[in-house]
Amino acid sequence: MVIEVDQEIPSGTFKSIPWTPELNSGLVCGTPGIIRTDDWRGKRVVVIGVPGAFTPTCHVNHLPPYLQRYDEFKAKGVDAIYVLAANDPYVMSGWGVSQKLEDKIITLSDTYAEWSEKMGLSSDQTNAGMGKRTARYVLILEDNKVRSIEIEPRGVPELKLTNAETTLSKL
Repeated sequence: MVIEVDQEIPSGTFKSIPWTPELNSGLVCGTPGIIRTDDWRGKRVVVIGVPGAFTPTCHVNHLPPYLQRYDEFKAKGVDAIYVLAANDPYVMSGWGVSQKLEDKIITLSDTYAEWSEKMGLSSDQTNAGMGKRTARYVLILEDNKVRSIEIEPRGVPELKLTNAETTLSKL
């Protein structure tokens, strides 16, 4: 069952490599730290779920507009923006570096899409050779309660529900 508006998100723990300028060299990997959903209490958070780092739609169409419009999200009271996928923290960090996210959008590793699955937001992409993945979704959270949820239909390259413009309109 898919999580709904006004429901509290399940507890989650993610590995994430904090951005440092040294990562830009490509010769430093960083050390994974832990981010917990409990850290989001009392905050307004946007969570962007994507099927995979470096995949065509995610890499080219989905994530870049969020970075381009970062200041608009902050102006609307968003405390933090996270992007998560079922990739390991090193891949997520490398993707963040390639996208020049720096410390604006934080990459999270939702290992085996476990957290997303608890909310009914995972996707079995075994037939495409990708295994279990996060669905393509966006959550707007306030104090860890869902204020908005949008889920793109699987296999549709056009982003109508989870793009940055639509997400900004929900804030």
